[in-house]
Amino acid sequence: MSAVVAVDLGKTGCRAALWNGSDGPPQRIHEVPGAPGLAAENGVAAAHAAVLAAVLPLLGGDPAPRPAAVCVGAAGAAAAPEAARTLAGLLLADLPTDEVAVTSDAVTAHAGALGGHTGVVLAIGTGSVAIGIGDDGSYARVDGWGPWLGDEGSGAWIGAAGLRAALRAHDGRGPDTALLAAAVERFGDPDRLPVALGHDGNPARTAASFAPDVARLAAAGDTAASAIIRDAAGALGETVLAAARRIGGEALSVTISGGLTGLGEPLLGPLRSALAGFPRSLRLRSPLGQPLDGARLLALDARAPHEPHVVRVRAASSPTVPTPPVPPPAVA
Repeated sequence: MSAVVAVDLGKTGCRAALWNGSDGPPQRIHEVPGAPGLAAENGVAAAHAAVLAAVLPLLGGDPAPRPAAVCVGAAGAAAAPEAARTLAGLLLADLPTDEVAVTSDAVTAHAGALGGHTGVVLAIGTGSVAIGIGDDGSYARVDGWGPWLGDEGSGAWIGAAGLRAALRAHDGRGPDTALLAAAVERFGDPDRLPVALGHDGNPARTAASFAPDVARLAAAGDTAASAIIRDAAGALGETVLAAARRIGGEALSVTISGGLTGLGEPLLGPLRSALAGFPRSLRLRSPLGQPLDGARLLALDARAPHEPHVVRVRAASSPTVPTPPVPPPAVA
């Protein structure tokens, strides 16, 4: 089996892994800071620098491994396909490989979670997005619009709703709730909460840190916290169902991944209930792998149903988006 390099390029971190011709876990992993996204100003240059910083240390040694392919799942690739093509060309010139593939990090996350097969993957963390890929290559991205316009049901959404409920209680505009004491314990004086929320320059991430408190108090029976978690589950269910409707199919595999799954049954129980009424069969499955696993799969196999959404550059060729052969059958 050929050596390959898989890269998960996010806005916070960039992780690269080398599989040196064998199955199982990667032989080497290296992580560096991420990049602001391909659609951002100077996004290609920042992504190029981050990927090289993550990948080149993997390729040292004697003899130095020469990967047959490098696949990068990059934040912002879906919104900036020309930038993805440019990045692929730059990496092909700078890395000792015959092929570079660039796609969205959401696509590599989907491929990893469902083992390269079709279905819907709901990724929930600070943000929330559902990616659906159908047997015919159809693609649906639902939500993922960021903390100001979307990401409904996400960690940032839950945390912000909990903090709003705490401040209503503090002001006397809303009912008493244990969320106020929890907010004081985590962030201090409620009058300083707006400052605390923006202290590290990432208010969404800071708000998301309060989501576990909201879930804990919901499990303990706090009325306001319970309503927030119930509404979050409903919003996430709508996101999954919208993706499922857009890609069609008689029966769909659905996987829920991401750090917010750590909230456990207070969130996942009502979310499963929200999916139960869908007229078509939805088969809930545990994730089979991570985004790096998905990038490795796409590096090795251009026949996956994700291929219409992958930019590939090969030595002595121009960037292309190949038409895939017949995709593999869906997971039984």
